[in-house]
Amino acid sequence: MNTNISSDPEPSQSLFSKMLKKILGRDSENIESVLELLREAQEKSIVDADALSIIEGALQVAEMQVREIMIPRTQMICVKYNMEIKKLLSAILESGHSRFPVIGDNPDEIIGILLAKDLISLQLNENEKLNIKDKMRQATFIPESKRVNILLKEFRDRRNHMAIVVNEYGGISGLVTIEDVLEQIVGEIEDEHDTDEGAFIKRLNDHEYMVKAITPVEDFDEHFLTDFSDDEFETIAGLVLKSFKRLPKRGEHCKIEGIKFTVLNADNRSIKLLQVTLTEQKVADLIKKHQPPGD
Repeated sequence: MNTNISSDPEPSQSLFSKMLKKILGRDSENIESVLELLREAQEKSIVDADALSIIEGALQVAEMQVREIMIPRTQMICVKYNMEIKKLLSAILESGHSRFPVIGDNPDEIIGILLAKDLISLQLNENEKLNIKDKMRQATFIPESKRVNILLKEFRDRRNHMAIVVNEYGGISGLVTIEDVLEQIVGEIEDEHDTDEGAFIKRLNDHEYMVKAITPVEDFDEHFLTDFSDDEFETIAGLVLKSFKRLPKRGEHCKIEGIKFTVLNADNRSIKLLQVTLTEQKVADLIKKHQPPGD
């Protein structure tokens, strides 16, 4: 009789038993150990790569705070409560967004949220005065420290898609949308409001740019007056990965020849989106480049 029969459970059962014990038992192992088990499951073809990416995002969201994903105050597109119809429509069409914080007489005060769809039914006349206060909806205010997973539940329960983020002193820090939360779970969601397809680089201000990781090194060099070699890597993602020597997580940053690269979006397979922060000298070089001859 063969007495060497193994009593161990099937690999998948053993793996998920350990994973559930860590999640439900809340033992001393941290979230990273759970992710390691999930990656082991993916290597054994128990979980496919896309499912793993979504599970990773869901687990990481539980550890994140709103301040980590919010759109900062300096990048918010707002409308004023007393804007003329023509200017209001122009601002809405130019931005392409569907929701706008409404500011009062005090530029640091948000008094409501305007939905573009609420203007569709109006028979607008450029000479007619529109009272935005009659159309705006109540704004939701949340602290920077709110957990992202809790915010997602509140968005769902209240059927709300945007919240204004405030700091400990009550000042406006930024805003966050349901799309910002979902992107942490499923990855970047491309829509008509994002950088145009084929456009790799989007300027945020003089010092900061949003750059797709698939941007060719040659295009990056031309835009930022850099001299990165494309002999080894074709895209800017390759240069960043070489600097990290591993796949970085969202929020991590590195410096390459004085330029700061911050990871805005990444999954377990690749970097998706970067923020590029330039030095004062590089900004001056770019301004000089674009300055008309003779000025």
